[in-house]
Amino acid sequence: MPVWTYSARSVAGDIRRAEVDLPSKDHVIAYLRKQKLIPVSVREKPKEISFGQRKKVKSRDIVIFTRQFSTMINAGLPLVQALDILARQTDNEVLKKAIQETLYDVEAGNTLADALRQHPKIFSNLYVNMVAAGESGGLLDTILLRLATFLEKSEQLQRKVKGAMIYPGVVLSVAVMAIAILLLFVIPTFESVFSSFGQVLPLPTRMVIALSNILQSYWWVILGSMGIGFFIFRRWVATETGRLQFDRLLLRIPVLGSLVRKAAVSRFTRTLGTMLSSGVTILDGLEITARTSGNRVIHDAVMESRSAIAGGKSIAEPLKESEVFPPMVTQMIHVGEETGDLDGMLAKIADFYDDEVDVAVENLLKVLEPALIVILGTVVGGMIVAMYLPIFSLVNAIQ
Repeated sequence: MPVWTYSARSVAGDIRRAEVDLPSKDHVIAYLRKQKLIPVSVREKPKEISFGQRKKVKSRDIVIFTRQFSTMINAGLPLVQALDILARQTDNEVLKKAIQETLYDVEAGNTLADALRQHPKIFSNLYVNMVAAGESGGLLDTILLRLATFLEKSEQLQRKVKGAMIYPGVVLSVAVMAIAILLLFVIPTFESVFSSFGQVLPLPTRMVIALSNILQSYWWVILGSMGIGFFIFRRWVATETGRLQFDRLLLRIPVLGSLVRKAAVSRFTRTLGTMLSSGVTILDGLEITARTSGNRVIHDAVMESRSAIAGGKSIAEPLKESEVFPPMVTQMIHVGEETGDLDGMLAKIADFYDDEVDVAVENLLKVLEPALIVILGTVVGGMIVAMYLPIFSLVNAIQ
């Protein structure tokens, strides 16, 4: 028997929500009338998603949902009807369930923002606050369109930064596997051959053989130590002090630090600019932007700026004092404040730094490619030469 979720209004005027097991929607309505309740909404409860069916809601799914939602609202569809259509045509089961629950909450008299706030893993604080601003200002379709554009650009920025990490990650992984295979399977074969020579092996050869013996005998210790080290690192980074120290170090790494800083500036300016243009207050916008910055150093600088603004100062001054943001950024923010076009200036900064991220990614790859080739060539080539040195010595002795 299906489970039905209903919301109904009592004689006193308050809303009651509950679930009931009945054969059909008509039976539920009849049941409510017997209870002297006026039906507001009656929906079949979505089936629970099994572990095997559970999917993560990707940012692309949210972008499509937001853009379609904006189009429907702009076309004049009622909010409830638009949510109902979106729930039925969404493929992602987790998102579908969230939209259906949002629909029930809206039908029960909640605002859209309050309904979305019940799903923090899918709809962020930024998303909810912008929707709330759109509802209060009567510009929900415009705000949703801005949200969709913002999410698309944020996704593009993430792809750029992740793309810069893929190439060196793949090369290093393959290199580590190749070196491990050489040490575990190839070097022992050479060692058994060299033992029959009865000669003292060259120092480089002895070092490579010793490294091979250590890896064969204590590989489990090495893997265990790496696992423990990774666990300790994760715990350290999870602390406020550890996260701050790690993020500060990350910003100081040559080339990579520049990429991280530019990506953080782009994310900060675009997020804050989008929220301000949507009607979110500057203090709320700075707090949400700080939480979504992705870098503790940037977070602290933005929160200090928020405290300064609450005390009557401008936003540019504390950002400049933090020495985290480039001078050009703080100067343009100052100009935006003076001219009353802060949101527009922030959007221009974000567009500029999006291009700068592209350049930084190219520069990072230009530096990493030859560096990886030189390092890996030296390591692998050095091992090969070390294993052939005894053979060269033997050939010279025979001659």
